[in-house]
Amino acid sequence: MLIKRNLLLFFRDKANVFFSLLAVLIIIGLYILFLGNLMEQDLRSALGFDSDKIGVVMASVTLAGMIAVTSITSCLGALGISIADKQNAAKDFLTSPVSRGKITTSYILGSGAVGLIMTLVALVLCVAYIVANGGSFPNAADWARLILTAVLSVLCGNAMVFFVSVFMKSQSAFTALSTVIGTLIGFLMGIYVPIGSLPNAVQWVIKCFPMSHAAGMFKQILADGELSTLFHNAPPEVLTDFRETFGVVFVYGDVSSDFWFSAVVLVATTVVFYALSLAVMRTSRAS
Repeated sequence: MLIKRNLLLFFRDKANVFFSLLAVLIIIGLYILFLGNLMEQDLRSALGFDSDKIGVVMASVTLAGMIAVTSITSCLGALGISIADKQNAAKDFLTSPVSRGKITTSYILGSGAVGLIMTLVALVLCVAYIVANGGSFPNAADWARLILTAVLSVLCGNAMVFFVSVFMKSQSAFTALSTVIGTLIGFLMGIYVPIGSLPNAVQWVIKCFPMSHAAGMFKQILADGELSTLFHNAPPEVLTDFRETFGVVFVYGDVSSDFWFSAVVLVATTVVFYALSLAVMRTSRAS
């Protein structure tokens, strides 16, 4: 019942739903207005030839990152309910017969459910856009990997924003945090600018940001097939360089992040941040 309550509170608040998707809407707007054309022109110049697949490749790479952004911003928006309760209804919950553990779990599961719903909606819309513009429809194996990636992305994003929300005491502070995250998340995932064109220090920040791996996993599934078609006559190193430049894979010395490498990063991050959240909450109660 608590989870159902949290879901209803989130989806009934249209403003909350809108602002939780604001970062995604900004990415879509920038891509449609000028970012997509700029990226396509740069790629045509770099390749030295034109192809119908260039637009599909750039859409796949950019929109794949957008799906990963949805998984963290929607969870963040849903966790706003816990902050509102903490500020306005804390005494009511503490005097109820429901344990603190169940209340906290309801916030985590509720925000995770919101994140998964919104991420799957974003995934379907992105696939529809890619297919409508000449891309290939994912097969059954690809859909299985897409859904797995969506689940892992939501788990990781939810764990990270829940850890941050533990320190929030007021809605104004949480709103400010949401604004900062919504502004920076596109840069932290390397969506606005190709990672390979950034300074080395900034590249490492993106590579070490766990949610960038979720974006990379989506890119590998949605874009790799189109990339193979686009670069079928080019030397293998050209394709390798493109995948690294646009964050389809990350390279750490001699190690390259394939799909399962990134999946392990997301799972490990989920465990670490939930453990940290539990430790912080136990410490604050003890004090």
